[in-house]
Amino acid sequence: MFLGWWNAVALREAIINAFVHNDFTREVPPKFEIFPDRIEITLVGGLPEGLSQDEFFEGFSVPRNKEIMRIYKDFDLLKQLGSGVPRILESYGKECFKFSDNFLRMTFPIELSGEKQITEQVDNLLAVLEDKTYSTMEIMPLLNLKHRPTFFYNYLQPSIELGLIEMTIPDKPKSSKQRYKLSEKGAVVKQTKRIGN
Repeated sequence: MFLGWWNAVALREAIINAFVHNDFTREVPPKFEIFPDRIEITLVGGLPEGLSQDEFFEGFSVPRNKEIMRIYKDFDLLKQLGSGVPRILESYGKECFKFSDNFLRMTFPIELSGEKQITEQVDNLLAVLEDKTYSTMEIMPLLNLKHRPTFFYNYLQPSIELGLIEMTIPDKPKSSKQRYKLSEKGAVVKQTKRIGN
């Protein structure tokens, strides 16, 4: 399962916390939303009574759902009570948390490799690829391209550098048998863009 586009540890802790701390007495489950630029996780209930924001950020925990917490511990998914928020804060600042009287929302922005952004050409390349492997000569007609350098420098190479496209023979990039496919990250980017549109 691909989680590398966001910090995997932080996202895992946020998902566990969403179920351990959600107020199910209101008959509303936590909400998970994927947007083109972020993931939002919303818990019902806000902070437990008697727990301040400072205490929350320091790792003090008042779980609402002790049975769910016990199940997570039995499956070794929950290491230590109160460790989740500090682990999230190692990768994301306090600004990713938004508190209200009835809700707690965590927002995790996309982390692209370095400073590179997804260009229109890269976006178009992702749009034409399906879940299979392709040769260069199979991809170019899908983009209505005939000039190989244009395809390589403006479409293929940036997509590989961003980790969105993978080579089937990565140790021999110039192999005549080389083929290309969407990486797990590329598939997630493509899907989130569909959702965003």
